[in-house]
Amino acid sequence: MYFIIKRILDLIIALTALLLLAPIFFVVFVCLLIANQGKAFFYQQRPGKNEKVFKIIKFKTMNDKKDANGEFLPFDQRVTKIGNFIRKYSLDEIPQLINVLKGDMSLVGPRPLLTDYLPLYNEEQKKRHNVKPGITGWAQVKGRNSISWNQKFTYDVWYVENISFLLDLQIMLLTAKRLVVPQGINSSDGLNMTTFTGGADE
Repeated sequence: MYFIIKRILDLIIALTALLLLAPIFFVVFVCLLIANQGKAFFYQQRPGKNEKVFKIIKFKTMNDKKDANGEFLPFDQRVTKIGNFIRKYSLDEIPQLINVLKGDMSLVGPRPLLTDYLPLYNEEQKKRHNVKPGITGWAQVKGRNSISWNQKFTYDVWYVENISFLLDLQIMLLTAKRLVVPQGINSSDGLNMTTFTGGADE
C-alpha cells in the first residue's frame, strides 16, 4: 500500500521542487552551457528496480578531456570549477527530478550505481534493486562517499527491508540538513571513490 502512496508523493514533491528550483535550474544550465561548450547535461545508463536499465540525467560537472591513449583524465583534472561547486551542494542531482517524474527513480531509495557492477553483487547486495533507486537514500545520509562499499550496501539493503513513510521522511529531513552543512561527500555517485570490484570489497 505504501508504494502507491510513495509514488503519488514522488510525483507531487518532484513537480513542486522542479517549479520552485526553476530559477536555480536555469542559472546552472546556462553556466554549464558556457563552461562545457554547449553541454549542460550528463546522461548515463544505470540499473533501476529489478535491474532494469534506464538513462539517468544529471548536470554535467566534468569535461571530456582524455590522455594520449584516449582514456579519460583523473577526476580532479576533469571536474570544472563551477562543477566542483555544483557537486558540493548536490545541485547536479536536480535534473534527476525528471527521472522521478518519468518513474525511473524515487525521491528516496538506494542510489543507482554503474551497470558494470551488476555482475559483481552478491545475493544480499542484489536486494538493493528490489525497489526503485533514489536521488537520496539511507546510505547517503549515513556518510555517502566517506563509508566503504560494504557499509553502503548494508545500509541500502536495510532500507529496502525497512521501507516506510516515516523512514523516507527522516531521510528527506537529514538530506535537507546535509545540503546546508555538507559532510561525508566527496563527489556524486562515487566518481572519485575506489571502484567496486566484488562482494567482499571494503
